[in-house]
Amino acid sequence: MKRLIYSIYIEVPDSEFVDNQKTNLNTKKELKENYQRLIDCKQQYADSIGADFVLINKYEEYKDEMKSKYPFLTTYNIINFYKIFLLYKFSSKYDQMLYLDFDVIPNTKENFFEVFDLSKGIAIANNNDKVSKIDNITETSQTIRSPNSKYYNSQAMLLQRGLSSECDVVNTGIIGIDKSHLYKLEYFNQFDQDMITMTQLKFDKSMFPKKIVDYFGYDNETLFSVKLKQHNVPVQWLDDDWHYFFYDNLFIPESAKLIHAINKKFDIVWRNVNA
Repeated sequence: MKRLIYSIYIEVPDSEFVDNQKTNLNTKKELKENYQRLIDCKQQYADSIGADFVLINKYEEYKDEMKSKYPFLTTYNIINFYKIFLLYKFSSKYDQMLYLDFDVIPNTKENFFEVFDLSKGIAIANNNDKVSKIDNITETSQTIRSPNSKYYNSQAMLLQRGLSSECDVVNTGIIGIDKSHLYKLEYFNQFDQDMITMTQLKFDKSMFPKKIVDYFGYDNETLFSVKLKQHNVPVQWLDDDWHYFFYDNLFIPESAKLIHAINKKFDIVWRNVNA
């Protein structure tokens, strides 16, 4: 059984930030300042559980191809589709894979691949608890990256295909998967049509009000949620320990095993890791 842990670090030019300029610049700064330590912690974890580790820091060929075919995609969109694309690329060599966003820090000696039997389903977290009812959403209460936006966008795609709108808001910052479920997901099999559908839905207000549709986009997590339901792929939901969202709370419990530093406050993380 060949196993891989991989991550991506791509330094995005300032000119390619399309929104949240201040936040994006801070993210870039913090990732750069903590670059080596963020690599080392993943390498050490992979070594400890007998898995290979690969860091990907180039994507120019993929970016050029995607920009040529889908010029409406942002750099952010492309990078996030790229991390899914890499699952398929690495599946030619590895049986099981664990993807970690670059801002995820392992804080455990437990073997992810032994805790989660990936033959039983994809191991991933959801943000369902962050979804609001439509009546509670305003024109300014969300962004294109909000769980609300992704949830209702996924619903619209499912309804457009004549399927049940029941779905989840997955977070692809951490993905554990084996080859069989990756192939069943068929993520890129109808990608051209999926991009057409997502474009059409950005202007279709027949299913959801304008305040919802205005924040539809081309998010990898939206499409991931759709594919899970469309192809009936089994899932094992990661709990808060195995995908700890370190965001607006400045507390990290001792039980947190994979810490996703969404707030980029790495100084706090380093003080708590293996403390």
